[in-house]
Amino acid sequence: MNDDNFFSINRLVEFGLGMAVARQMTEAMNQALRASHMPGLQTPPLDTQHHYHVILDGLTAGPFSAQELSRLISERKVGKDSYIWRPGISKWQTAASLPDVLRLVALAPPVFTPGEQG
Repeated sequence: MNDDNFFSINRLVEFGLGMAVARQMTEAMNQALRASHMPGLQTPPLDTQHHYHVILDGLTAGPFSAQELSRLISERKVGKDSYIWRPGISKWQTAASLPDVLRLVALAPPVFTPGEQG
């Protein structure tokens, strides 16, 4: 068997092992970045471990996952003045006072009205 051929069994095993090592290194770096504090980062990332409760139309609703909360924000059902509670905070607070939620509100695109052009 010719070892110069990429499809030889030795080359395929080397390639597979290289990919496995690269994947492990990437995961280790991602874990280290998630666990580290980055100076200059003003808002913490949205906490995916907690579930959020919100006041919608005067009633409490939830729990919502971080992805569901993001969807409510993009649908304009939750804004910076909406009241939100999650485990770890003592009372209902506005989205504007919760940096992890305010970041999502600020990143939501503005409402588009037909006929409006830049």
